[in-house]
Amino acid sequence: MVKTEFKNGMLTAYLGGEIDHHTAILMRETIDGDAELYKPSMLILDFAKVRFMDSSGIGLIMGRCRMMSLLGGKVRLDNIPPGIKKIIDLSGVKSITC
Repeated sequence: MVKTEFKNGMLTAYLGGEIDHHTAILMRETIDGDAELYKPSMLILDFAKVRFMDSSGIGLIMGRCRMMSLLGGKVRLDNIPPGIKKIIDLSGVKSITC
C-alpha cells in the first residue's frame, strides 16, 4: 500500500503494510508515475506504517534513488521502524548518496 502527497516541491510516499516482491512493484509504479508527473526536488519515503520488508524494499529504495538522480532530485527516508532500520543499515543503502 502506498499513498502519495505532493507539497512544496516534495513528493511524500506513505508506505504501509508489507514490502515484498509483489507489493514493491505496485509501490514503484505509483511512486514513479507521480514523480514523473510532479518532478519533485525531494522524494520522501515514509516507512511509519511498514510492518515487514524484505530485499525487495531495498531494491525499491535504490531504484527511487536512481530515478530521482535522473530527475535532479534527492531521496529521504523518514519514520523508519527499528526492525526495518536494521535491514536498511545492514544493506548499506544509507551510505549511497541519493
